Amino acid sequence: MTPDYTTPAIRPRRSALFLPASNARAVAKARGLDADVVILDLEDAVVPEAKAAAREAAVAAVRGGGWGNRELVVRVNGLDTEWAADDLSALSGIDADAVLLPKVSSPDTLAQARALLGEGPALWAMVETARGVLTLPAIADAGYGLAVLVAGTNDLAREMRCRPGSSRAPLVSALTGIVLAARAAGLGVLDGVCNAIGDGDLLDAECRQGRDLGFDGKTLIHPSQIAAANTAFAPDPEEVAWAQRVVDAFAQDDRGAIRLDGRMVERLHLEEARRTLALAGAVAR
Repeated sequence: MTPDYTTPAIRPRRSALFLPASNARAVAKARGLDADVVILDLEDAVVPEAKAAAREAAVAAVRGGGWGNRELVVRVNGLDTEWAADDLSALSGIDADAVLLPKVSSPDTLAQARALLGEGPALWAMVETARGVLTLPAIADAGYGLAVLVAGTNDLAREMRCRPGSSRAPLVSALTGIVLAARAAGLGVLDGVCNAIGDGDLLDAECRQGRDLGFDGKTLIHPSQIAAANTAFAPDPEEVAWAQRVVDAFAQDDRGAIRLDGRMVERLHLEEARRTLALAGAVAR
């Protein structure tokens, strides 16, 4: 039987914190952080001479447990590197929630990774190359246990030779495309990182922008960024109250469209209201 890699209908992914798998202190501390997702990194955050030790540390961290309701993901090295095969083989028999693949530019990367993982963890794909953006529909629909798309804004900006600035304007079309591809394929989708660790205003602005574009949450590079992402990507009290009013109204009147507080509300709004309430409940839990 083919494994079911689909995640629960609503699983908060407001904050996804990258940590070097080689940093034992940071990994231990992460078990007590409020991040919805912890990503143990074997790629960018680990120098070549530490790759093997970082892999062993990631495997030990997964097997050691204690992660609670957080999703635990391991980002492996690119499949074109000398470390990728060993990374994927080491992760094939352990209970990580997912393996994050960098620089996914075609469905072939997913196929190769799945062959090495076997029926192991779900796959998450970083979209951080120009070719990856242009091949998004094929990647998102490829299967192989793909569950989430992750925007890799730093690498994408470098490859595009653009200057994102504080507005990230040159990247907005690509970010929108990533969200569209994810939604069309029923996948989760996470925004890229904010590099300015000490700039709370910029982080808040990027979180709001990502939320407005439709992302489920944001990838992060420092624990100090968790609270901003958790706040931005969770329904606020007014949204929850309105969603409850919509659900209650349709419980009393099940027509296709009703009038509520002077607004026309359709059944598509009921579906979104139910999702808002489910997300709020999942966050609370």
